[in-house]
Amino acid sequence: MSKNISVLAGLLLILTACSGPSAKNADIERLTQYVNPFIGTGYHGHTFPGAAYPFGQVQLSPDNGTQGWDWCSGYHYSDSILAGFSHLHLSGTGIGDLADISFLPVTKDINFIVGEENNDFVARYAGQYTHDEELAEPGYYSVTLKNNRVKAELTVSERAGMHRYTFPEEGEKNIVINLGFSINWDKPYKSEISIVDSCLVTGSRLSHGWAADQHVFFAVRFSQPIKTSAITEIGGEGKSVGCFSFAGKELIAKVGISSVSTENALANLDNSLPGWDFEAVRKAASDAWEKELSRIRIGSPDRNRMVVFYTALYHTMIAPSLFSDLNGEFKGVKGDVQKAEGYNRYTVFSLWDTYRALHPLLTFTQQPRVNDMIKSMLDHYKQTGLLPVWELEGNETFCMVGNHSIPVIAEAILKNIGDFDRQLAFEAMVKTSMFDRDGIGLYDSLEYMPADKVPQSVAKSEEVAIDDWCVAAALQKLDHNAEAQYFLNRSKNYRSYFDKETGFMRGKLSNGEWTTPFDPAYSKHEGSDYTEGNAWQYLWLVPHDVYGLMKLMGGEKPFADKLEQLFNVQEGVKGEQASADISGLIGAYAHGNEPGHHTTFLFNYAGRPWRTQELNREIQTTMYNNSPEGLCGNEDCGQMSAWYVFSALGFYPVNPCDLKYQFGSPIVTSASIDLGNGKYFYIKAPHASDINKYILEVRLNSQVLNRSYITWEEIMEGGTLEFIMGDKPERDLFQ
Repeated sequence: MSKNISVLAGLLLILTACSGPSAKNADIERLTQYVNPFIGTGYHGHTFPGAAYPFGQVQLSPDNGTQGWDWCSGYHYSDSILAGFSHLHLSGTGIGDLADISFLPVTKDINFIVGEENNDFVARYAGQYTHDEELAEPGYYSVTLKNNRVKAELTVSERAGMHRYTFPEEGEKNIVINLGFSINWDKPYKSEISIVDSCLVTGSRLSHGWAADQHVFFAVRFSQPIKTSAITEIGGEGKSVGCFSFAGKELIAKVGISSVSTENALANLDNSLPGWDFEAVRKAASDAWEKELSRIRIGSPDRNRMVVFYTALYHTMIAPSLFSDLNGEFKGVKGDVQKAEGYNRYTVFSLWDTYRALHPLLTFTQQPRVNDMIKSMLDHYKQTGLLPVWELEGNETFCMVGNHSIPVIAEAILKNIGDFDRQLAFEAMVKTSMFDRDGIGLYDSLEYMPADKVPQSVAKSEEVAIDDWCVAAALQKLDHNAEAQYFLNRSKNYRSYFDKETGFMRGKLSNGEWTTPFDPAYSKHEGSDYTEGNAWQYLWLVPHDVYGLMKLMGGEKPFADKLEQLFNVQEGVKGEQASADISGLIGAYAHGNEPGHHTTFLFNYAGRPWRTQELNREIQTTMYNNSPEGLCGNEDCGQMSAWYVFSALGFYPVNPCDLKYQFGSPIVTSASIDLGNGKYFYIKAPHASDINKYILEVRLNSQVLNRSYITWEEIMEGGTLEFIMGDKPERDLFQ
């Protein structure tokens, strides 16, 4: 291609991407073509490649059956064994679970052996595959198994999954439904399979795992009658496995699930997938993704950059996922049946990760869903007396530290989003903030959590301090000023951990002495003062009071100099048991884990915005790419991708509740954001490139901005943000 044609093509792409309301024009290219679901399935990304629907109830994806940390989603790109296709999956978590109701196509006779272990069964019947015969796109996945030549295709609707199996002429045409063997990390304690008629099978699988008590009921309709069947328990109660044989070469299976009953699963199925047209369902799923992806249209002359961006945006819309059934029912935290009245109940709230950027992003693009998600959190409060910490399939896992449903709810209050009950939100935030869990009682009375009484005390206190600032901001807006002042004061407790002698946040014992020995680079799984990190990383976890931290450290220059050291430490992480989550290193900065995601933007506060710009471009271009290894750490239910979406657009919410977005370095040349209120926000950075990473000037609606951020109100008013970019830093920017 000639240079002139390349430039013209890139220009056309830029103009197309920012067409605003006319983006509904059918002639505009589909954005789904830029999604590569294999990104993150390698290295430690922990994503899955299968068929999903935006925030849908079913995630239908292949499972390798391998037990290991890099198989948290059930699948890893390094594998080549197929244990089955199951209907629920976690995207990018550091703990494994789900992979429920597994289907496996088999072309030979099935012999069940009582007491057989999972690995033996998989070894005898599992499929084998190569990536050459594998395809994934939004709402669709297919693979042809090389050992039996069965072609398996998967697609989904909002509440159900659809399988299409094409068998070879020779051999049996069997489907194994596995409820007994553990494909992932959980263990079933009760399961059953029932044949209702020649084409309908129902059942249930109850299990213990990360979700302490998970209930999955299912209903499957087959497109042809069952020829023969065998259902048995292998290895004891709870391990039901069924084999169903069919006559025809092509078989379609439609599957609905529910956390309540087989009746609800069947209603979800029949309402969501009334017909048998696989291609129509595939197209509808693709169209649903197209609608959601088109809320942000970008331009870039680099196709791989388009793929990285839209795959990131895709990954921000898998979780939280729909949990309530068509009739509103869902499993309660105590195992009873609850009902969502007038809203959709969501699950999979990875809040320690997602409060930082995913939920702020959803406030721009998914406000009705944000409202329902907060109603889901408030329902959890009504059931348990506390807001959720890490809710999974109707279970509280209490995973990670802090109470980060608080900033999500506070942010929505501050942004006037939704019709959820503000008085109930006030009550829930205050009660949860005061509840003596995980050291909060000591944090409240002593102004710190003693390291000899509370493990990971520094990390826990810093995260709670962030929550305190956010609840204070929300309570002030709700005119609860006395309570707001209390939490604002408490949000400064992080100062108790700052050791002026070493210049780090350190663990403090009950007698007031620092924990020893001390090495700021040292990290370990157990007995640490930090959570998945070290003192270098946790020094900066004060996004709610950056200038207060700066004052502790001696002012702007010492703050910036120390921040510079973070990115230049020769050995950023030490310790034989250092967490695998500490990845994506630049010095001691770890982009592969969430507590550091705001850190590069702190140079803005210290008068060195060009360093924010340099580092953002380095992260954008070296830690995100169009390959299975394209994520430098766990995706964590959309947070890793939400960082990229914001950063690529040129700004980021350092503090999700101060309603300010710090400028970084846009890597896309243009963008338009559909704000959902009839307005569009446009971004122009026509000269942005790998080299042109420095902001020379910022203009909002043609007016020069002499500050390092833009506000929520300014964005929601619509208009145009223009970045003038260059290849050399502008040292006087924002002065």
